[in-house]
Amino acid sequence: MTDTPPPHTTQHWHVTKPSASGKRGIVVAQARGAAEAGIAVLEAGGNAIDAAVATALALATVEPWNSGLGGIGFALVHRAGQKNAEVVDFGPMAPHRLSPANFKLTGRMTTDLFAWPEVEGDANIHGPLSFAIPSSVAGYHKLHATWGRLPLADVIAPAVALAKRGLPQDWFTTLKIALSAGALRLYPESARIYLPNGLPPVPPYQGSPGFFRQGNLPATLERLQHAGLRDFYEGDVAAAIAADAVTVGSVLDADDLRNCQARILPATEVPWRNGRTLQLATGLTAAPTLTRVLAQMRDAPWDAAPDAPWYRALARIMKAAYVERLTSLGETEPLAAASCTTHLTVCDQDGTMVAVTTTLMSSMGSRVVLPQSGVLMNNGIMWFDPRPDTPNSIAPGKRPLTNMCPIIMKHNDQPILAAGASGGRRIMAAVFQLMSYVSDFGMDPETAAHYPRIDVSGTEGVTADRRLAADILSGLQQDGPTEMVEHGVVPVNFACPNIIVQHPDGTRTGVSDAQSPWSAALAQ
Repeated sequence: MTDTPPPHTTQHWHVTKPSASGKRGIVVAQARGAAEAGIAVLEAGGNAIDAAVATALALATVEPWNSGLGGIGFALVHRAGQKNAEVVDFGPMAPHRLSPANFKLTGRMTTDLFAWPEVEGDANIHGPLSFAIPSSVAGYHKLHATWGRLPLADVIAPAVALAKRGLPQDWFTTLKIALSAGALRLYPESARIYLPNGLPPVPPYQGSPGFFRQGNLPATLERLQHAGLRDFYEGDVAAAIAADAVTVGSVLDADDLRNCQARILPATEVPWRNGRTLQLATGLTAAPTLTRVLAQMRDAPWDAAPDAPWYRALARIMKAAYVERLTSLGETEPLAAASCTTHLTVCDQDGTMVAVTTTLMSSMGSRVVLPQSGVLMNNGIMWFDPRPDTPNSIAPGKRPLTNMCPIIMKHNDQPILAAGASGGRRIMAAVFQLMSYVSDFGMDPETAAHYPRIDVSGTEGVTADRRLAADILSGLQQDGPTEMVEHGVVPVNFACPNIIVQHPDGTRTGVSDAQSPWSAALAQ
């Protein structure tokens, strides 16, 4: 007997998530309702791009803590018959009237687990000054207008229906709103919607959860369904957003909206093992750092399964890659930030693959809902380093560095694997390991999705799933500080990845993150 109690364990169960397989389309999303929207569009004759846009717009109605019309993102598209993937960049940009003077440093560091310069009133973290230009809708417009097959009205219809139904009032909704309640209560429309009677909504003790509407979001989606997605930037919806922005004290204006455009760029290509090539997004994502990791890991010790030498090599290489990232590109956010993102992956019957990562940045973004439109705005200014004279310092019209990391692997110029994750700085480690488990160690996607991982999100220290073998944990500890944790819903110790793999026999398999309660992979 000792006086020290054993560590508390939250989970005394084994959680599994089913995969989906078939020879037609697959949609994987962090909410089953959104995946169903994508499948419905495929069944109606849409392609993978249509399904991805439908899924993303649906996620805007059922995952307000992760993404929405007020967000930003990046997409990778590898169309069947094409040799290369293309990037749709709808990443964040600061409003043209944003001033660094609005973000005065207190001289203190935040009291999070990791030091980060504190700004007066947390103006870069929540509230109207934290808005980056919302470019998600521009990204969906670019995707659909360039490669979509179905009319926009059909693509957006499932999102309209979900918005009119309302947000499910179950335990997960209660948990996610409670985590942001301290800031939501500061903003009247946000508090009205998400904190009835001053508290998060709760499910009934018995029976089925109900639903509640998110302000004027249904009407805004219905307007976009008929007027087109550019109305968000140039029409009635844009006018409502600009007017509300002035009222709440934001510097975002009509010019920022009117000039917001997504852009199509060639994907970054990185040779990988066994004649395969990884296609990544553009420079202001995790792509440069992942490129560095890939280059070093090609020569790592490889065995039949991930073992202690492999994990030790990965941890060392990721730490070194973060040294390079933070020196040359700068910080992107506090390491302990409650980053909440969503990722969706789609494959259609022709073999086109789409990987989309989109976010409001923090959980529920800026926590500000604009009343006229019902749009919950991002807090993308948090991606900037609040200190002056750094590579990623705040400046008007500037694009900050982000952590998003959608990938598509190709072999013989054909897409064979698409993946991505949510989870801020934790994204890159999760995406690499999930990809490698499948591509290099031959795991089926379902096994890979449930296999324990490590996380390295900075220059020092490793977070390790306590389910890893004792020799792996011991080896990591020999190389430096190693925290052994559970992989659960909260705390969020690891990113939430999902993946679709196209097999040589024409079968496609997709699987979502096991610890995301609402996530699902569905097949036609």
